[in-house]
Amino acid sequence: MPNQRRVTRRLGLKATLAAAVTVPLSSAAISASSASVPPAPSGPTRARRAPRLEVMTFNLRFASTKEPNSWSDRRPVMRELLHRAHPHIIGTQEGLYQQLRDIDSDLGPSYDWIGTGREGGSRDESTAVFYDTRRLAPVEHYTFWLSDTPEVIRSNTWGAAFPRIVTWVRFRDLADDGREFYVLNTHFDHASQYARERSATLLVQRIGQLDRSLPVVVTGDFNAAAHWNPVYDTLVGSGLVDAWDAAAHRSAPYGTFHGYKGLRPNGDRIDWILTTPRVTTHRASVDTFCAGGRFPSDHLPVRASLSLE
Repeated sequence: MPNQRRVTRRLGLKATLAAAVTVPLSSAAISASSASVPPAPSGPTRARRAPRLEVMTFNLRFASTKEPNSWSDRRPVMRELLHRAHPHIIGTQEGLYQQLRDIDSDLGPSYDWIGTGREGGSRDESTAVFYDTRRLAPVEHYTFWLSDTPEVIRSNTWGAAFPRIVTWVRFRDLADDGREFYVLNTHFDHASQYARERSATLLVQRIGQLDRSLPVVVTGDFNAAAHWNPVYDTLVGSGLVDAWDAAAHRSAPYGTFHGYKGLRPNGDRIDWILTTPRVTTHRASVDTFCAGGRFPSDHLPVRASLSLE
């Protein structure tokens, strides 16, 4: 990958460029026996405690001029929330290009982002990954479509309302002796349960094709309730761990989609952070920050403090 400080935003505009700066994944079918999250590698336990990695998944709600809750009104609240949280990684959903540029500007020069639109361009919704450049350096990245033809831009073969994508990034942790790990960020379809179930199966297969020695963190809006949907069963059944359930400490639970209609205690959690085994989750929380009665999005961000053991 070219060693250029701000190259990733420009590369993210075209999905074809994503393939040129990473090692393409095989599109060959994977047998059912291999379609699972790899077990934790064997070997001596690390003597030094890994520094904590602060991760957030956040459906931004696409930028709109429609009132109430236009982007211009929500942006200052979003800025304050992100400054308060200062995560190392933010897996975002629904962000439009100019909206992502606004967030990049508001986060400041120590952040950058990687992503492309689900239609393969810059005018449509993205699953962009923001990261703190003081802590993390991207090694490679890739985008694939949630369909029977994952390398075909805009492909949608499962009847989803829109093409859906996964953005993955292999990071080097500058605070942990250059240790590497993967982040996969996605947004499953809101309309089709069949598309969601097929998406979950493909996501598990693609995780199985990554370097099995490295930890994996998955962020996303899955449009499916944790513990109450086959999508969740497929992902957790593959060996992925729900960071919320695994956390040593948790905030009060809220439904992560509120639609600007107020908080829903004990509501459905459709936005998740998942990890491979041997990743320790110290704390998980649903962030309910608002200012002046205004929320930054119609979703609540989910946060997790992790150690990649």
